Amino acid sequence: MSTTTLKENLTSADLIALEDKHGAHNYHPLPVVLAKGEGVYVWDVEGKKYFDFLSAYSAVNQGHCHPKIIGALTEQAQTLTLTSRAFYNDALGPYERYLTNYFGFDKVLPMNTGAEGVETAIKIARKWAYEKKGIAENKAQIIVAENNFHGRTTTIISFSNDEDARKNFGPYTDGFLKVPYNDLAALEEALKKEDIAAFLVEPIQGEAGVFVPDEGFIPKAKALCEQYGVLFIADEIQTGIARTGALLRVCGDCNCAGHCEQQTTYTKPDMLILGKAISGGVYPVSAVLTNNDVMDVIKPGQHGSTFGGNPLAAKVAIAALEVVKDENLSQNARKLGQLFRDRLNKFIQTSSLVNLVRGKGLLNAIVINDSEDSSTAWDICVALKDNGLLAKPTHGNIIRFAPPLVMTEEQLNECCDIIEKTIADFEKK
Repeated sequence: MSTTTLKENLTSADLIALEDKHGAHNYHPLPVVLAKGEGVYVWDVEGKKYFDFLSAYSAVNQGHCHPKIIGALTEQAQTLTLTSRAFYNDALGPYERYLTNYFGFDKVLPMNTGAEGVETAIKIARKWAYEKKGIAENKAQIIVAENNFHGRTTTIISFSNDEDARKNFGPYTDGFLKVPYNDLAALEEALKKEDIAAFLVEPIQGEAGVFVPDEGFIPKAKALCEQYGVLFIADEIQTGIARTGALLRVCGDCNCAGHCEQQTTYTKPDMLILGKAISGGVYPVSAVLTNNDVMDVIKPGQHGSTFGGNPLAAKVAIAALEVVKDENLSQNARKLGQLFRDRLNKFIQTSSLVNLVRGKGLLNAIVINDSEDSSTAWDICVALKDNGLLAKPTHGNIIRFAPPLVMTEEQLNECCDIIEKTIADFEKK
């Protein structure tokens, strides 16, 4: 059999057809085929330019192909890419020191994807519960929030409300209690039960439609966990790395320059899960951070990954985090996010199509005045694409807006112009 290359002049339609024929149908992408990215822009194979208003689900916070991050990638790729953890390498130790200092924890367990990070945190929490808290083996329960999204592994979908993600994938994993999100009374009732190891929560529920909890929910939830001797685990895979206007969303609305553990508003989790933008979208990197009294329950052979902690990932992640600090991306996200919400809130006062604007920093969403099973939000996103801006619906009638954090005020206003014009035109139909 001869091999062929895909260097033909394939159109967007050709490439979509190839994916449809040869790839699993586990995604429903917007009908655009991207070939290039730079900063806040992406281009399709025909050369049309778009504003990226999704940032690969907040993985590309530092902008597409940031030269510092790409430089770190290419330099390390020419030296050493992978050793596995069978041996030490000269990049991992410095990366672990950098990361733990950056976020204020004793230890990090490096992984690759966000879902792996969540699975890792669950394993650590259970082992801590048995060996440090004294819960009987196989009895540990982890509290989670309704409408959560932590990934799509078998364990994680076991505590999901998303029936598309769950149906026909059982049997499911036991050991989880669900409580309503943003409900401190329900959380405390669950914490009173026996055998509770941890509370796993997103500081903002992104996939659920950028649902922002009440002010004070996160610090009060952490205080309740401390009161009942339960680990507080923050899943900041999407909300972290400056996306919501602070280095971490658990920082609240502080005016920090990066190291939020110095701020009075900082709610330090017992475990922190990071992914996505920790590498600027350049390479799969995730991490679980905690202190010695928790992390030390993990011994050799009990958890790991061939690629976790590889030299390429280590160098890329350091460069990506340096960009966040050097370019003041937290502050930019906070300023531009407020501008975005102010503009859109003013606009929707005259709109019958949009009910609500919500979010923090540059993680925002609009709620469309239609049912969840309607195609309206999807159709608006297709119209936005035609007008040069890429976004995607979530939960049927919600459109999430999350541009790269390197966006300028001028660019953001141009994007708001596109969004407002598109919705106004759509209402005339």
